[in-house]
Amino acid sequence: MTAGGERGSHADDGTGIKPGDELPPLEIPLTRTLIVAGALASRDYQDVHHDAEAAKDKGSPDIFMNILTTNGLVGRYITDHFGPTAVLRTVAIRLGAPNYPGDTMTLTGTVTGVDGDTAQVRITGANALGHHVTGTVTVSLPEGTA
Repeated sequence: MTAGGERGSHADDGTGIKPGDELPPLEIPLTRTLIVAGALASRDYQDVHHDAEAAKDKGSPDIFMNILTTNGLVGRYITDHFGPTAVLRTVAIRLGAPNYPGDTMTLTGTVTGVDGDTAQVRITGANALGHHVTGTVTVSLPEGTA
């Protein structure tokens, strides 16, 4: 899909997705609850993800999001766009600036390649400090779902 939500045209793949298509941005408010709940849901009990005083003792201004929560949000971004039948084949991400409570992360994506029913999407998640996450997701779209 393009940024406006219309499907692009691609001559032979049948998906209507083409390189250069941009996914609409997704703004995610970074609440303290989201950060703590994500850490707990992924069984990451490191204190820097739920205890502000412990995080400060270790040099961070506050608690911060763990990579597993970020990975889940990236997956959500892709499946929200391509639909519930989309299958994530690979998610390769790298963290940069931390996600702290009170900020907003904006996810953006660009289709970089299409091969049949499989697309590669370059992902960026930015907050006020810079890029929190960058990477690539490979997603398959079962026939008739694109």
